[in-house]
Amino acid sequence: MKQTTLVALCLAFALTACSTTSPDVIKRENANRMETVLDAVVLSSRPVQVEGNQSGLGAAAGGAVGGIAGSTIGSGRRDSQVGAVLGAVAGAVVGNTVERMGTRENAVEILVQLRGGERRAIVQAQGSEALQPGDAVVIVTSGSRVRVVKAPPGAVPAPR
Repeated sequence: MKQTTLVALCLAFALTACSTTSPDVIKRENANRMETVLDAVVLSSRPVQVEGNQSGLGAAAGGAVGGIAGSTIGSGRRDSQVGAVLGAVAGAVVGNTVERMGTRENAVEILVQLRGGERRAIVQAQGSEALQPGDAVVIVTSGSRVRVVKAPPGAVPAPR
């Protein structure tokens, strides 16, 4: 019984850890596609946290595990049924929390100024590049996805 619970929780953790919004990771559907690039300069950046997902998978897995574990409580049929219900509810709450916390990401909010003087704010997962005020950057847009990366050497920064 304990092994089943452990396996289910490990599976839930593994599934929630599969998602990323890192600017260093490009989605397969964006590979080999032309994207729009804008030149800008970083005005400021600050660390933020992106709230985790609540897809229901964590609650469902936790509820199933909790229900199975709770059904082993007590000596009679009624005790087992009550234990299963209470275990399912508790497991769903725990599973939902595990999923939300497991998919939370450290991110950075970047304020940039475009060449035309317009300013934009972009939140993205913390990547390998640390962006500082005054850095020349390019904003890469593909559909509704946007990422900010340092401009290649020799790029002309946007006016401040």
